[in-house]
Amino acid sequence: MGLWEAFLNWLRSLFFKQEMELSLIGLQNAGKTSLVNVVATGGYSEDMIPTVGFNMKKVTKGNVTIKLWDLGGQPRFRSMWERYCRAVSAIVYVVDAADHDNLSISRSELHDLLSKSSLSGIPLLVLGNKIDKPGALSKEALTEQM
Repeated sequence: MGLWEAFLNWLRSLFFKQEMELSLIGLQNAGKTSLVNVVATGGYSEDMIPTVGFNMKKVTKGNVTIKLWDLGGQPRFRSMWERYCRAVSAIVYVVDAADHDNLSISRSELHDLLSKSSLSGIPLLVLGNKIDKPGALSKEALTEQM
């Protein structure tokens, strides 16, 4: 739980406000919903079903309330990403570091999103997930690829 407390403390230090909205985006199966569940409950489950459209969860930790938008990563939902990223406190782009086959698609989707003028100035965190899996890219390699 120390990592999540450190993450929340980092967010607090950036924004100095008690309420914030984050959009979690990335390709399907990157681990967005699992991340939301770990932040919200501290628990992890391997039995996740794909997010259809979006889910929203409000999480209160200490004196900070975070509204988390968990957006579906299937191709048909990617056009919605920009709409749910406007006017949020930050965007968290989740990348599956072990999914070599979809890394170029993930990079392309991220760069397409960053080209949107409506998202200019919104802080972005690119989060490499599943780095503990065999064959996953290192932090340095993932940074280079993205």
